[in-house]
Amino acid sequence: MGPIGVFDSGYGGLTILQDLRNKLPEYDYLYLGDNARAPYGTRSFDVVYEFTYEAVRELFDRGCHLVILACNTASAKALRTIQQKDLPTLAPNKRVLGVIRPSAEVIGSITKTGHVGVLATEGTVRSNSYFLELQKLSPETIIEQHACPMWVPLIENDRHTSEAGKMFIKEDLDQLLDKDPQIDTILLGCTHYPILKEFIESYVPKNIHVVSQGAIVAESLADYLMRHPEIERNCTKNSNVDFLTSENVEIFNRKATQFFDSPVHASHVNLGLKFK
Repeated sequence: MGPIGVFDSGYGGLTILQDLRNKLPEYDYLYLGDNARAPYGTRSFDVVYEFTYEAVRELFDRGCHLVILACNTASAKALRTIQQKDLPTLAPNKRVLGVIRPSAEVIGSITKTGHVGVLATEGTVRSNSYFLELQKLSPETIIEQHACPMWVPLIENDRHTSEAGKMFIKEDLDQLLDKDPQIDTILLGCTHYPILKEFIESYVPKNIHVVSQGAIVAESLADYLMRHPEIERNCTKNSNVDFLTSENVEIFNRKATQFFDSPVHASHVNLGLKFK
């Protein structure tokens, strides 16, 4: 038995972890941030897969039977390969889940006009994962995607509240809405972006619903654990949460407070630097 693993390339997955703890506080969680090699958004499919695979193996080795890829880029570029190619031989009784499908399952029911905008990293947009999932789950929904390459560095360097930072954010929002003026729902398709939710809501027209992924993923996990008792019974329940980072722990602990509402005391982990 062991904790539920939560992986992200950096800090954004902490917003998912926060909602998981709010919804399912009795479980133990082990968060792993690959901050030393972030961001993943502009990296190739092969590199993202390799990095994500290393992180999943690390979490498995530390006792996790279930790992959540709390990273849209990793979910888009690595999840399917890990599920279909690696798990059958690496750990057939363990599971890895992502954040894209749970979001796609509900977003079509939120929009009233049937027009949805997705804001995400370049990697997630290029993967077309949201479009493909919505085609299967809500084929009548029209989706426009827009990559926001500046948003993650702005957030992680605490520049998103500066006038220059707000200008970049406004420009991306304008570009998305110019693509389709009928958009009434915007999905924040990167786990960093909930930090910007209040500002986005203040800028876009009042009829537009801005959706974060955390609560959606938490509801989906609760449902998954109920439907899969063979996984659930291997998840320990002591209400503990621990943190690992491939970056300097002091830097991680300080920056993590922006994303998580409790003090963070991480340990360092070396995932290896096969790719530069």
